[in-house]
Amino acid sequence: MRVAAAARGLLAAGLAAAILAVPAAAQEYVDVGAPLSDDDFYRAVACAAPPGGACRKPFLRWPAARRGGLRVGLGGVAPAASAEGRRRFDAALDAAIVAVDGAASPGLRLRRDDRSPDVAVFLVAAPPYTTIEGTGVPTLDGARIELARVALRARAGTIRRGDVAVSMHLPEAVLRSVLLEEVAQATGLVTDLRGPGARGSIFAEDRNGAALSRQDRMALRRHHAPQPDGDR
Repeated sequence: MRVAAAARGLLAAGLAAAILAVPAAAQEYVDVGAPLSDDDFYRAVACAAPPGGACRKPFLRWPAARRGGLRVGLGGVAPAASAEGRRRFDAALDAAIVAVDGAASPGLRLRRDDRSPDVAVFLVAAPPYTTIEGTGVPTLDGARIELARVALRARAGTIRRGDVAVSMHLPEAVLRSVLLEEVAQATGLVTDLRGPGARGSIFAEDRNGAALSRQDRMALRRHHAPQPDGDR
């Protein structure tokens, strides 16, 4: 999710998705002028398909062996983060995991695990619209962060690892909505939506919802459930 200026960005969650399985020039959002059907909504966030159109990205899913308990946890916390900032981050991450787990089950279950996460979430010192440093993750360090950045390492449509960076400079309300979107996108739904038809969705580029919409929950549930051949 992108916004025009930092001031607006602190009111709407930002995201730049980096996916190793997809060319760097891949479209990061789908224009949505009117509300979408459930099928079009799902395909838009899962494979960047415009309404009624063909996919512009491959479908990315976690392997079956990890779907019963995808581990999401801390990858690292910037030394400059305060104890209160760390507490807010922990609470927001817990809330995001619970929300996405409830929506994505039974096909995908999430749990908090800071020891060996499949999706490692870093609280970084970089202010919004600057460069990430110090995570030790090649797909994050040196990349520009808006409010947050997610990188999925995938091969042949199968996600192997997820890494997320979130700026420690975000107010608590924004931090919660940003983490909700990042955890949802780490399940493989990596494309944002832009336009009035996306209003209310956490995948909306122009603004961020504080909770999962009905279609957000539908897409999360559908993504790791048995799919028709056309969704592979």
